[in-house]
Amino acid sequence: MPTISVDKAELYKALGQECGSPHIQRDFANNASRYTTEEFETLCFEFGIELDEDTSNIERPIVNGKQEPPQLKIEIPANRYDMLCFEGIALMLNVFREKTPFPNYRLVEPKNGKLETITVHPDTAKVRPYVSGSILRNIKFTQESYDSFISLQDKLHQNLARQRTLVAIGTHDLDTIQGPFTYEALPPKYIKFAPLNQTTVMSAEELMQHYENDKHLGRYLHIIRDKPVYPVIYDSQRRVCSMPPIINGNHSKISLNTTNVFIEMTGTDRTKLEIVNNIIVAMFSQYCAEPFTIEPVQIVSDHNGETRQTPNISPRKAEAEIDYINNCCGLSESPESICKLLQKMCLSATPSTSDKNILDVSIPPTRADVLHQCDIMEDVAIGYGFNNLPRTSPNKSSTIAQPLLVNKLGDIVRMEAAMAGWSEVMPLILCSHDENFAWLNRKDDGTTAVRLANPKTAEYQIVRTSLLPGLLKTVRENKKHSVPIKVFEVSDVAFKDLSLERKSRNERHFAAAWYGKSSGFEIVHGLLDRVLLMLKTAFLTNEEGLEARKGLNYEVREDHTKVDGYWIEEINEETFFQGHAAAIFLRVDGKAVRIGEFGILHPTVLEKFELRYPVSTLEINLEVFL
Repeated sequence: MPTISVDKAELYKALGQECGSPHIQRDFANNASRYTTEEFETLCFEFGIELDEDTSNIERPIVNGKQEPPQLKIEIPANRYDMLCFEGIALMLNVFREKTPFPNYRLVEPKNGKLETITVHPDTAKVRPYVSGSILRNIKFTQESYDSFISLQDKLHQNLARQRTLVAIGTHDLDTIQGPFTYEALPPKYIKFAPLNQTTVMSAEELMQHYENDKHLGRYLHIIRDKPVYPVIYDSQRRVCSMPPIINGNHSKISLNTTNVFIEMTGTDRTKLEIVNNIIVAMFSQYCAEPFTIEPVQIVSDHNGETRQTPNISPRKAEAEIDYINNCCGLSESPESICKLLQKMCLSATPSTSDKNILDVSIPPTRADVLHQCDIMEDVAIGYGFNNLPRTSPNKSSTIAQPLLVNKLGDIVRMEAAMAGWSEVMPLILCSHDENFAWLNRKDDGTTAVRLANPKTAEYQIVRTSLLPGLLKTVRENKKHSVPIKVFEVSDVAFKDLSLERKSRNERHFAAAWYGKSSGFEIVHGLLDRVLLMLKTAFLTNEEGLEARKGLNYEVREDHTKVDGYWIEEINEETFFQGHAAAIFLRVDGKAVRIGEFGILHPTVLEKFELRYPVSTLEINLEVFL
């Protein structure tokens, strides 16, 4: 969870004299508060945040010749983006304590009636396709509010924006630039400007080299460095406002004296882009001459015919079931009472006119974390008070969870292999492309393996489609031990499956590998027979197997049910030594299905995995037995 440091005295002052116990007195003139840390910690718990540290009684650093004032370090839930700054914490706690109503945020047009515009060029789709903007007019910064404004941007960059990969924020002194603005994408050599806090004009290529070793900006260069074009925002005079997500231009940098702030942000995720815009303007519009007013910016995308105004601060509509809320919280509150509790959490709710069991909830732009009625139920619990909720048993009858069938099957096979003297291993599910295909003498048809879009190393490029690479690498790392080495694994592999929503599917496999001075072929074969015997799957002779492949009826067991059986057939595949490998077939619902294979690995496979002794392997798909 992110930790936010706020000035202790200023926060207590913002919370007002009514905060805490009635007998507590405060002397704000001397900037000293007698509101105890314990009382504030209790308030934090009631709201669902946590006081991590109070620096009042520890040695604090000297900043500009003065000792840093006492700080409160508060842990904020990762989904409460509206509380990543002093302003958000103070506002939400005051609304929770019913000391102030939730603000009415409004969009206002400029005095000339003409909105600033950002025109999006088509080439931006190649690098960062989305842009958003807003303006805070006649804002008055203090040193504290200015520092908080910069800090919020940094917190959003690190948290919601995922290190600027999803969203990058740029803030500018609007009085130093002139609209309309354009959002373009150009080759690096054509972008030239003086970056923030620099006086030398650089091209984008030079800028990348200049900041390559910078501890702060150097970690963001990779986001666009290898792109054919770089994003850039120009004003009407072709002055560079910013080159997102790296740095702003020095010409339009904001300061304490800035009165009109132009906010632009670009990103690859449109939803998060609009959330970031809403959070920034909601938190700092209170410092405008007309508090809680925001001037929108018009985004014009000629290439797709879309024109929209940002930010969109209109409340979202949601519904919640009263019975659901009461049952989850163990309450029996009336709709009106629940609505009042939700007001403490900045949600506006009214009983539905069409269904007496439904609440119509209005969610403000600051509460992007509310996605489902369970979030609304949680806010009711917080508003009611965690400690005030009745203590009840979650269920009148005790229940025992049952394992998934595939897990139960895996445990059976795991136990049998272990009792047969084999050691279980658990290698990683990711491997390199070569380990999964080329090193096993297998070809990739491009439709089998799930690839990682941005692998950090060559060792983790795809999700394995076979358990064999992990087993062989385990043997390789332990080949100094005495032989034979007998290892097995029961785990998942993954395959592409475009028919599914997630475009992939998992399969539970069982695999084993024998490494020793002899081939171990008969030992692996024996393990196969033992495992399938314990799964009550009969071995079919050649004649029975032929009948099974023809779809004919065959042996009827004592329980008078037709039990499917398995058989093996010799195969000639490049993974295995010629003439020493077999495919395993199983009759399932009257059809012959290949469920795996076993055999002695080809010498070229052993060479790739740096193994000197023969290896026999077995791998079967367990899910066909469910």
